Amino acid sequence: MSLPNCPQCNSEYVYQDQDMLICPECAHEWNPNEVVVDEDALIIKDANGTQLQEGDKVTLAKDLKVKGSSQVLKIGTKATIKRFVDGDHDIDCKVDGAGEMMLKSQFVKKA
Repeated sequence: MSLPNCPQCNSEYVYQDQDMLICPECAHEWNPNEVVVDEDALIIKDANGTQLQEGDKVTLAKDLKVKGSSQVLKIGTKATIKRFVDGDHDIDCKVDGAGEMMLKSQFVKKA
């Protein structure tokens, strides 16, 4: 019988006590049958309130000026979400014709 490593410290010395698994090194206890919910995951919604995921294709909902440049991204410009970050500009994406850029989720719509 093989038990999984501890999710806290990655120790291999885990033992079972009834339904719970216990790590003797860090004293972490968990039930392997429970569904783990990631509380640190960011929930980002677009201008219409649709939840966005990494890898989604989005379009700009309005014209946006690029800071530090005279370039303007026109409404309808497509972008691909690479990842979400904490902060004011919460979407790290690749914008067609402009390259890598950080955008605010309130200015994009899911394509």
